[in-house]
Amino acid sequence: MKTVIVLHSDILGRGDDKLGAMMMGNFLRKLWANSQKPDAIIFYNTAVRLLLQGSAVLDALTGLADSGVDLIACSTCINYFNVKADLRIGRIGEMPELVSVLMGSEKVITP
Repeated sequence: MKTVIVLHSDILGRGDDKLGAMMMGNFLRKLWANSQKPDAIIFYNTAVRLLLQGSAVLDALTGLADSGVDLIACSTCINYFNVKADLRIGRIGEMPELVSVLMGSEKVITP
């Protein structure tokens, strides 16, 4: 893996959550449209909600996955929120794999 993006939340930034959700959608859609894409996106904490049924960004995430981006949801987070049945895109990764992906990356981006 060369470039990995780490998302910790289903919103971008702090402050207004509605604005943060809009910004996250814009970020993911612009990333999808960009010619340069990361090798993987890791989803921690509430960011796993982006991968679930009803997520407003499933279109962008599906486009990224179809472009070869590995979407990895933290298994601890999926279990904590009890949302495994609602996962619509991506896959679940255990912490040892997530650490390995991060340590094997040349660049880690956390927007």
